[in-house]
Amino acid sequence: MDVNMDRLNEFVGKMVGDIGAAANTALIRTGDRLGLYKALARGPMTPTELAQATSTTERYVREWLSAQAASGYVEYDAETKKFSMLPEQAMVFADDDSPVFMGAVGDLMAAMMLDEPKISDAFKTGKGVGWNDRAECLFCGTARFFRTTYKHHLVQEWLPALDGVVAKLERGAKVADVGCGHGVSTLLMAKAFPNSRFFGFDPHPGSISAAQKTATNEGLSQRADFAVATAKTYPANSYDLVCFFDCLHDMGDPVGALGHVKETLAKDGTCMLVEPFARDKLEDNFNPVGRLFYAASTMVCTPASLAQEVGLALGAQAGEARLSEIAKKGGFSRIRHAAETPFNLVLEAKV
Repeated sequence: MDVNMDRLNEFVGKMVGDIGAAANTALIRTGDRLGLYKALARGPMTPTELAQATSTTERYVREWLSAQAASGYVEYDAETKKFSMLPEQAMVFADDDSPVFMGAVGDLMAAMMLDEPKISDAFKTGKGVGWNDRAECLFCGTARFFRTTYKHHLVQEWLPALDGVVAKLERGAKVADVGCGHGVSTLLMAKAFPNSRFFGFDPHPGSISAAQKTATNEGLSQRADFAVATAKTYPANSYDLVCFFDCLHDMGDPVGALGHVKETLAKDGTCMLVEPFARDKLEDNFNPVGRLFYAASTMVCTPASLAQEVGLALGAQAGEARLSEIAKKGGFSRIRHAAETPFNLVLEAKV
Protein backbone atom coordinates (compact mmCIF):
# COMPACT_ATOMS: atom_id res chain seq x y z
CA MET A 1 0.00 0.00 0.00
CA ASP A 2 1.44 3.34 -1.06
CA VAL A 3 1.32 6.03 1.63
CA ASN A 4 1.19 9.69 0.71
CA MET A 5 3.35 11.26 3.43
CA ASP A 6 1.92 14.74 2.99
CA ARG A 7 -1.59 13.40 3.35
CA LEU A 8 -0.53 11.27 6.32
CA ASN A 9 1.05 14.21 8.12
CA GLU A 10 -1.99 16.34 7.45
CA PHE A 11 -4.26 13.66 8.87
CA VAL A 12 -2.09 13.13 11.96
CA GLY A 13 -2.17 16.87 12.52
CA LYS A 14 -5.95 16.82 12.30
CA MET A 15 -6.08 14.00 14.84
CA VAL A 16 -3.82 15.87 17.27
CA GLY A 17 -6.20 18.82 17.04
CA ASP A 18 -9.26 16.62 17.52
CA ILE A 19 -7.75 14.80 20.49
CA GLY A 20 -6.81 18.11 22.09
CA ALA A 21 -10.36 19.39 21.61
CA ALA A 22 -11.80 16.19 23.07
CA ALA A 23 -9.48 16.35 26.09
CA ASN A 24 -10.47 19.94 26.75
CA THR A 25 -14.19 19.21 26.97
CA ALA A 26 -13.55 17.98 30.51
CA LEU A 27 -11.86 21.30 31.26
CA ILE A 28 -14.78 23.20 29.75
CA ARG A 29 -17.02 21.39 32.21
CA THR A 30 -14.67 22.23 35.06
CA GLY A 31 -14.57 25.90 34.09
CA ASP A 32 -18.35 26.01 33.81
CA ARG A 33 -19.03 24.19 37.10
CA LEU A 34 -16.52 26.18 39.15
CA GLY A 35 -17.36 29.58 37.69
CA LEU A 36 -13.87 30.08 36.28
CA TYR A 37 -15.09 31.49 32.98
CA LYS A 38 -17.55 33.87 34.60
CA ALA A 39 -14.91 35.22 36.98
CA LEU A 40 -12.28 35.62 34.27
CA ALA A 41 -14.74 37.45 32.02
CA ARG A 42 -14.74 40.31 34.54
CA GLY A 43 -11.19 41.27 33.60
CA PRO A 44 -7.55 40.13 33.26
CA MET A 45 -6.29 37.97 36.13
CA THR A 46 -3.26 36.00 37.17
CA PRO A 47 -3.82 32.38 38.17
CA THR A 48 -3.57 33.46 41.81
CA GLU A 49 -6.23 36.14 41.36
CA LEU A 50 -8.59 33.80 39.56
CA ALA A 51 -8.12 31.13 42.21
CA GLN A 52 -8.91 33.67 44.94
CA ALA A 53 -11.99 34.90 43.06
CA THR A 54 -13.38 31.36 42.71
CA SER A 55 -12.24 29.79 45.99
CA THR A 56 -10.08 27.29 44.13
CA THR A 57 -6.41 26.30 44.26
CA GLU A 58 -3.84 28.31 42.32
CA ARG A 59 -1.82 25.37 41.02
CA TYR A 60 -4.84 23.73 39.43
CA VAL A 61 -6.10 27.04 38.06
CA ARG A 62 -2.70 27.81 36.52
CA GLU A 63 -2.70 24.54 34.60
CA TRP A 64 -6.34 24.98 33.57
CA LEU A 65 -5.62 28.47 32.26
CA SER A 66 -2.62 27.24 30.32
CA ALA A 67 -4.74 24.59 28.61
CA GLN A 68 -7.44 27.17 27.86
CA ALA A 69 -4.94 29.58 26.34
CA ALA A 70 -3.37 26.80 24.26
CA SER A 71 -6.85 26.01 22.97
CA GLY A 72 -7.56 29.62 22.07
CA TYR A 73 -10.41 29.74 24.58
CA VAL A 74 -8.79 32.53 26.64
CA GLU A 75 -6.02 35.07 26.03
CA TYR A 76 -2.58 35.37 27.67
CA ASP A 77 -0.42 38.48 28.01
CA ALA A 78 3.25 37.46 28.35
CA GLU A 79 4.24 40.86 29.77
CA THR A 80 1.68 41.07 32.58
CA LYS A 81 1.44 37.27 33.04
CA LYS A 82 -2.32 37.70 33.11
CA PHE A 83 -5.08 35.77 31.36
CA SER A 84 -8.26 37.32 30.00
CA MET A 85 -11.25 36.68 27.77
CA LEU A 86 -12.24 38.46 24.60
CA PRO A 87 -15.92 39.49 24.41
CA GLU A 88 -16.53 36.73 21.88
CA GLN A 89 -14.96 34.09 24.12
CA ALA A 90 -17.04 35.31 27.05
CA MET A 91 -20.23 35.03 25.00
CA VAL A 92 -19.50 31.36 24.34
CA PHE A 93 -18.35 30.34 27.82
CA ALA A 94 -19.36 32.90 30.46
CA ASP A 95 -22.82 34.20 29.56
CA ASP A 96 -25.66 31.69 29.94
CA ASP A 97 -28.05 34.06 28.17
CA SER A 98 -25.81 34.62 25.14
CA PRO A 99 -27.18 33.39 21.78
CA VAL A 100 -23.97 31.37 21.31
CA PHE A 101 -23.45 30.01 24.84
CA MET A 102 -21.79 26.56 24.76
CA GLY A 103 -20.62 26.13 28.33
CA ALA A 104 -23.05 23.25 28.83
CA VAL A 105 -21.32 21.09 26.23
CA GLY A 106 -19.08 19.56 28.91
CA ASP A 107 -22.06 17.85 30.56
CA LEU A 108 -23.12 16.28 27.26
CA MET A 109 -19.63 15.06 26.44
CA ALA A 110 -19.23 13.64 29.95
CA ALA A 111 -22.48 11.72 29.62
CA MET A 112 -21.39 10.21 26.31
CA MET A 113 -18.10 9.03 27.78
CA LEU A 114 -19.69 7.69 30.96
CA ASP A 115 -22.17 5.65 28.95
CA GLU A 116 -19.73 4.43 26.30
CA PRO A 117 -19.58 0.86 27.71
CA LYS A 118 -23.37 0.57 27.43
CA ILE A 119 -23.35 1.85 23.86
CA SER A 120 -20.48 -0.45 22.87
CA ASP A 121 -22.45 -3.41 24.21
CA ALA A 122 -25.49 -2.22 22.25
CA PHE A 123 -23.41 -2.25 19.07
CA LYS A 124 -22.93 -6.00 19.56
CA THR A 125 -26.42 -6.92 20.76
CA GLY A 126 -28.46 -4.51 18.63
CA LYS A 127 -30.46 -3.55 21.69
CA GLY A 128 -31.18 0.03 22.72
CA VAL A 129 -30.12 2.15 25.68
CA GLY A 130 -33.05 4.19 26.99
CA TRP A 131 -32.96 7.66 28.45
CA ASN A 132 -33.88 6.16 31.81
CA ASP A 133 -30.61 4.20 31.70
CA ARG A 134 -28.27 7.12 31.04
CA ALA A 135 -25.87 9.19 33.14
CA GLU A 136 -27.81 11.88 34.99
CA CYS A 137 -25.72 14.73 33.55
CA LEU A 138 -27.22 13.93 30.15
CA PHE A 139 -30.58 15.32 31.26
CA CYS A 140 -29.30 18.59 32.74
CA GLY A 141 -26.74 18.97 29.97
CA THR A 142 -29.37 18.52 27.27
CA ALA A 143 -31.62 21.10 28.90
CA ARG A 144 -28.84 23.69 29.16
CA PHE A 145 -27.50 22.98 25.67
CA PHE A 146 -30.85 23.46 23.93
CA ARG A 147 -31.87 26.39 26.15
CA THR A 148 -29.56 28.69 24.18
CA THR A 149 -31.31 28.11 20.87
CA TYR A 150 -34.82 28.02 22.32
CA LYS A 151 -34.31 31.24 24.29
CA HIS A 152 -33.27 33.19 21.19
CA HIS A 153 -35.46 31.63 18.48
CA LEU A 154 -38.60 29.97 19.82
CA VAL A 155 -40.75 32.99 20.70
CA GLN A 156 -38.98 35.45 18.42
CA GLU A 157 -38.92 33.42 15.18
CA TRP A 158 -40.34 29.91 15.25
CA LEU A 159 -43.81 30.55 16.67
CA PRO A 160 -44.38 33.61 14.40
CA ALA A 161 -43.44 31.42 11.43
CA LEU A 162 -46.46 29.20 12.10
CA ASP A 163 -49.75 30.15 10.46
CA GLY A 164 -51.99 32.00 12.94
CA VAL A 165 -50.46 30.41 16.04
CA VAL A 166 -49.21 33.58 17.77
CA ALA A 167 -52.65 35.20 17.54
CA LYS A 168 -54.15 32.13 19.22
CA LEU A 169 -51.51 32.18 21.95
CA GLU A 170 -52.12 35.85 22.62
CA ARG A 171 -55.88 35.30 22.94
CA GLY A 172 -55.50 32.15 25.01
CA ALA A 173 -54.65 28.68 23.71
CA LYS A 174 -53.87 25.22 25.00
CA VAL A 175 -50.40 23.92 24.19
CA ALA A 176 -48.81 20.50 24.69
CA ASP A 177 -45.02 20.23 24.81
CA VAL A 178 -44.32 16.54 24.19
CA GLY A 179 -40.96 15.23 25.38
CA CYS A 180 -40.49 18.46 27.34
CA GLY A 181 -37.53 17.28 29.43
CA HIS A 182 -36.76 19.90 32.07
CA GLY A 183 -39.43 22.17 30.63
CA VAL A 184 -37.17 24.84 29.13
CA SER A 185 -39.27 25.28 25.99
CA THR A 186 -42.56 24.99 27.89
CA LEU A 187 -41.65 27.74 30.34
CA LEU A 188 -40.27 30.07 27.68
CA MET A 189 -43.66 29.95 25.97
CA ALA A 190 -45.53 30.31 29.27
CA LYS A 191 -43.60 33.48 30.06
CA ALA A 192 -44.33 34.98 26.67
CA PHE A 193 -48.05 34.19 26.50
CA PRO A 194 -49.76 34.71 29.88
CA ASN A 195 -53.26 34.09 28.50
CA SER A 196 -52.45 30.57 27.36
CA ARG A 197 -52.09 27.30 29.24
CA PHE A 198 -49.14 24.96 28.72
CA PHE A 199 -48.82 21.25 29.43
CA GLY A 200 -45.44 19.53 29.42
CA PHE A 201 -45.18 15.75 29.10
CA ASP A 202 -42.13 13.51 29.40
CA PRO A 203 -41.66 9.83 30.32
CA HIS A 204 -38.70 10.60 32.62
CA PRO A 205 -39.97 11.33 36.19
CA GLY A 206 -36.79 13.13 37.21
CA SER A 207 -37.10 15.59 34.34
CA ILE A 208 -40.75 16.29 35.17
CA SER A 209 -39.82 16.96 38.81
CA ALA A 210 -37.14 19.39 37.66
CA ALA A 211 -39.62 21.15 35.35
CA GLN A 212 -42.22 21.46 38.11
CA LYS A 213 -39.63 22.92 40.48
CA THR A 214 -38.50 25.51 37.93
CA ALA A 215 -42.10 26.47 37.16
CA THR A 216 -42.74 27.07 40.85
CA ASN A 217 -39.53 29.05 41.33
CA GLU A 218 -40.33 31.26 38.33
CA GLY A 219 -43.95 31.83 39.35
CA LEU A 220 -45.33 29.99 36.32
CA SER A 221 -47.03 27.01 37.96
CA GLN A 222 -50.48 28.50 37.25
CA ARG A 223 -49.75 28.57 33.52
CA ALA A 224 -47.62 25.46 33.08
CA ASP A 225 -48.47 21.95 34.23
CA PHE A 226 -46.12 18.98 33.93
CA ALA A 227 -46.89 15.27 34.01
CA VAL A 228 -45.18 11.96 33.32
CA ALA A 229 -46.49 10.59 30.02
CA THR A 230 -45.22 9.29 26.70
CA ALA A 231 -45.90 10.75 23.28
CA LYS A 232 -48.56 8.08 22.73
CA THR A 233 -50.27 8.29 26.13
CA TYR A 234 -50.49 11.97 27.07
CA PRO A 235 -54.13 13.01 27.60
CA ALA A 236 -56.21 14.50 24.81
CA ASN A 237 -57.28 18.09 25.45
CA SER A 238 -58.10 19.70 22.08
CA TYR A 239 -54.73 21.41 21.95
CA ASP A 240 -54.29 24.37 19.64
CA LEU A 241 -50.60 23.61 19.38
CA VAL A 242 -48.58 20.45 20.03
CA CYS A 243 -44.79 20.82 20.02
CA PHE A 244 -41.90 18.41 19.71
CA PHE A 245 -38.54 19.99 20.50
CA ASP A 246 -35.55 17.92 19.34
CA CYS A 247 -37.18 14.71 20.50
CA LEU A 248 -39.29 13.10 17.76
CA HIS A 249 -36.24 11.32 16.34
CA ASP A 250 -35.53 9.86 19.81
CA MET A 251 -38.88 8.10 19.88
CA GLY A 252 -39.29 4.45 19.01
CA ASP A 253 -42.56 5.01 17.16
CA PRO A 254 -42.65 8.57 15.79
CA VAL A 255 -45.46 7.64 13.39
CA GLY A 256 -47.57 6.40 16.29
CA ALA A 257 -46.67 9.51 18.30
CA LEU A 258 -47.88 11.81 15.52
CA GLY A 259 -50.97 9.66 15.09
CA HIS A 260 -51.78 10.34 18.74
CA VAL A 261 -51.11 14.06 18.21
CA LYS A 262 -53.71 14.09 15.44
CA GLU A 263 -56.30 12.74 17.89
CA THR A 264 -55.46 15.30 20.57
CA LEU A 265 -55.48 18.46 18.43
CA ALA A 266 -58.29 20.96 18.26
CA LYS A 267 -59.90 21.64 14.90
CA ASP A 268 -57.36 23.57 12.82
CA GLY A 269 -54.70 22.82 15.42
CA THR A 270 -51.00 22.86 14.58
CA CYS A 271 -48.16 20.47 15.27
CA MET A 272 -44.69 22.04 15.38
CA LEU A 273 -41.75 19.72 14.80
CA VAL A 274 -38.38 21.14 15.82
CA GLU A 275 -35.59 18.78 14.83
CA PRO A 276 -31.79 18.97 14.47
CA PHE A 277 -30.95 20.62 11.17
CA ALA A 278 -29.99 18.22 8.40
CA ARG A 279 -29.98 18.04 4.63
CA ASP A 280 -31.65 15.08 3.01
CA LYS A 281 -28.48 13.66 1.43
CA LEU A 282 -25.90 12.03 3.69
CA GLU A 283 -22.95 13.73 2.00
CA ASP A 284 -24.50 17.17 2.47
CA ASN A 285 -24.23 16.74 6.23
CA PHE A 286 -20.47 16.22 6.26
CA ASN A 287 -19.80 19.51 8.03
CA PRO A 288 -19.12 20.65 11.63
CA VAL A 289 -22.80 20.64 12.63
CA GLY A 290 -23.45 17.27 11.02
CA ARG A 291 -20.33 15.88 12.66
CA LEU A 292 -21.65 16.87 16.09
CA PHE A 293 -25.17 15.62 15.47
CA TYR A 294 -24.12 12.28 13.99
CA ALA A 295 -21.93 11.66 17.04
CA ALA A 296 -24.79 12.55 19.40
CA SER A 297 -27.13 10.40 17.35
CA THR A 298 -24.80 7.40 17.61
CA MET A 299 -24.32 7.76 21.37
CA VAL A 300 -27.76 9.02 22.46
CA CYS A 301 -30.58 9.31 19.93
CA THR A 302 -30.39 6.04 18.01
CA PRO A 303 -29.91 3.91 21.16
CA ALA A 304 -32.87 5.70 22.79
CA SER A 305 -35.18 4.87 19.89
CA LEU A 306 -34.01 1.26 19.69
CA ALA A 307 -34.85 0.81 23.38
CA GLN A 308 -38.54 1.52 22.68
CA GLU A 309 -41.36 -0.25 20.85
CA VAL A 310 -41.01 -0.27 17.04
CA GLY A 311 -37.48 1.21 17.36
CA LEU A 312 -37.60 3.11 14.07
CA ALA A 313 -34.30 4.84 14.92
CA LEU A 314 -34.72 7.94 12.76
CA GLY A 315 -31.49 9.40 14.09
CA ALA A 316 -30.68 13.06 14.70
CA GLN A 317 -30.03 13.74 11.00
CA ALA A 318 -33.30 12.52 9.54
CA GLY A 319 -33.76 15.54 7.25
CA GLU A 320 -36.87 17.30 6.01
CA ALA A 321 -37.96 14.70 3.44
CA ARG A 322 -37.87 11.82 5.92
CA LEU A 323 -39.57 13.85 8.65
CA SER A 324 -42.31 14.92 6.24
CA GLU A 325 -42.84 11.29 5.29
CA ILE A 326 -43.21 10.35 8.96
CA ALA A 327 -45.70 13.18 9.53
CA LYS A 328 -47.81 12.06 6.56
CA LYS A 329 -47.85 8.49 7.83
CA GLY A 330 -49.02 9.89 11.17
CA GLY A 331 -52.04 11.45 9.50
CA PHE A 332 -50.90 14.96 8.60
CA SER A 333 -51.53 16.06 5.04
CA ARG A 334 -49.96 19.53 5.08
CA ILE A 335 -46.30 19.79 6.08
CA ARG A 336 -44.45 23.05 5.59
CA HIS A 337 -40.86 24.16 6.13
CA ALA A 338 -41.54 27.04 8.54
CA ALA A 339 -38.08 28.12 9.75
CA GLU A 340 -34.50 27.03 10.30
CA THR A 341 -31.29 27.91 12.11
CA PRO A 342 -27.83 26.39 11.65
CA PHE A 343 -28.81 23.91 14.38
CA ASN A 344 -32.55 23.37 13.90
CA LEU A 345 -35.20 22.65 11.30
CA VAL A 346 -38.78 23.72 12.06
CA LEU A 347 -41.71 22.05 10.30
CA GLU A 348 -45.40 22.96 10.58
CA ALA A 349 -47.78 20.01 10.27
CA LYS A 350 -51.54 20.28 9.92
CA VAL A 351 -54.23 17.68 9.28
